[in-house]
Amino acid sequence: MIKVALYNEEHFGGVDQLWRAVFPGDPPRNQAIHAIPTKLALNDDLFWVAEDELGSVVGSIMAGWDGHRGWLYAVAVDPNCQRQGVGRKLVNHALAELSKRGCNKVNLQIRASNEPVAAFYRHLGFSVEERISMGREL
Repeated sequence: MIKVALYNEEHFGGVDQLWRAVFPGDPPRNQAIHAIPTKLALNDDLFWVAEDELGSVVGSIMAGWDGHRGWLYAVAVDPNCQRQGVGRKLVNHALAELSKRGCNKVNLQIRASNEPVAAFYRHLGFSVEERISMGREL
């Protein structure tokens, strides 16, 4: 049985290991050692993990909401647990929590070449929007 729980410090090692496995090519700024303290500093309670029956971290999701749009980030599921509903449970949990806060539109970004992940999100009701995603490092 998979349980979704609010992230706490005890989850760090499991999330770090999960992200290293699922996001191997991510830049250093996205590594757990940098991203998690920054997220926690916001104190917004929008970071959850999926735990298996032994309490091991098998998934994660971060969400954000600025009062205009919601965002999903760092959606990760242990490769051994994929296609078992863990990702869907995490996404639905985050969407429900964002909705409770008044959020009515959620965005996310994925790599254009990641068709399996695009199919996952389409199955959950997301669609590709004609936008150009731009970014800049500071």
